[in-house]
Amino acid sequence: MGMNETPSGERIHIGFFGRRNAGKSSLVNAITGQTVSIVSAVKGTTTDPVKKAMEILPLGPVMLIDTPGFDDVGVLGKKRIERTEAVLHQTDIAVVVVDATLGMTDLEKKLIELIHKKNIPYLLVYNKADKVISYQKHGDDKAVYVSAVTREGVEEVKQRLIQLKPKEEDYPIVKDIVTVGQFILLVVPIDTAAPKGRLILPQQQTIRELLDAQCTVLVVQDVMLEATLKKLQYKVDMVITDSQVFSLVAQVTPVDIPMTSFSILMARHKGFLETAIRGVEKIRHLQNGDNVLISEGCTHHRQCDDIGTVKLPRWIAEFTGKKLHIHTSSGNEFPSCLDQYDVIIHCGGCMLNSRELQHRMEKATRQGVFITNYGTAIAYMKGILGRSLSVFPELQKLIK
Repeated sequence: MGMNETPSGERIHIGFFGRRNAGKSSLVNAITGQTVSIVSAVKGTTTDPVKKAMEILPLGPVMLIDTPGFDDVGVLGKKRIERTEAVLHQTDIAVVVVDATLGMTDLEKKLIELIHKKNIPYLLVYNKADKVISYQKHGDDKAVYVSAVTREGVEEVKQRLIQLKPKEEDYPIVKDIVTVGQFILLVVPIDTAAPKGRLILPQQQTIRELLDAQCTVLVVQDVMLEATLKKLQYKVDMVITDSQVFSLVAQVTPVDIPMTSFSILMARHKGFLETAIRGVEKIRHLQNGDNVLISEGCTHHRQCDDIGTVKLPRWIAEFTGKKLHIHTSSGNEFPSCLDQYDVIIHCGGCMLNSRELQHRMEKATRQGVFITNYGTAIAYMKGILGRSLSVFPELQKLIK
């Protein structure tokens, strides 16, 4: 998978924030060399966050996010400000754009305060430097003076962004738990919910990491697993399966072969797995009338056997024997108030960056709501969570 195909969830998210007409959109266009955002002298031209995927070498694949002005007014303006604040939840590097003709105001100070609270590295950019006769940095080593019109300082902005690259704290998906030469078998069901002509993102990413680790990878459908295992001359070192067929795979795979799922691996990759394990026990204690939120980070057309809206609700009802209220959310529509829910079951988050997924996790924890993820919940309800975590002995100990 090349950088041009790097999924949005694996890109460094760089958000541009500031007042209306400070030149955020012009700066994004200057950095990309493209007309990503509409530019106008009219305040409030950018009404929704605009995203652009690109590469800034050697920073790598990034997602640039142009946001509405933080000083917007009126009822709609308030909603736009809320959307701008929401972008901060997924921002790895913030760029605060100041109109150099106006200088620093309380609005930019408020923005910087919010950024500090979220522990986001940031760059202060004074735009419209071509309209200022002289300027000083006022001792702020974070500040860069630029002109999006003449492109003065644009390259310096790129270089400063490179210096702010966050440390890679995320776990890999799988390559740190395998060794060179191992034989790994992947189980991929092909049903009506499977994307036609391709594999879903976690499957693609897992295959690539295994190849990078110099493993031998064999991919089979669930219906071919038993026959395949019988035909193999050598025992496989690990089985990784789609969570939806956990039960079948657990029955067919010998107990001495480590087994886990793409969803569990993705949750660990995003820094979510430990919280998911601690939260999954709540499912057993659900009572009649309790509320369950099933949340996905992406949006897609719902199929007749969709996992989030059909399969998971059915499995939860079968496991608990209770009449529950099932709620769903997808994409960016994650509720701000969560205290009405008794448990949240989130997808693996392959389309969300780690900061966004961890924000959702921390929000639930802060509001006293248990949260887990698809793979962990399915393995728990099928009675095989311990076995599914055998590849992570330190996490396996968390199971009650």
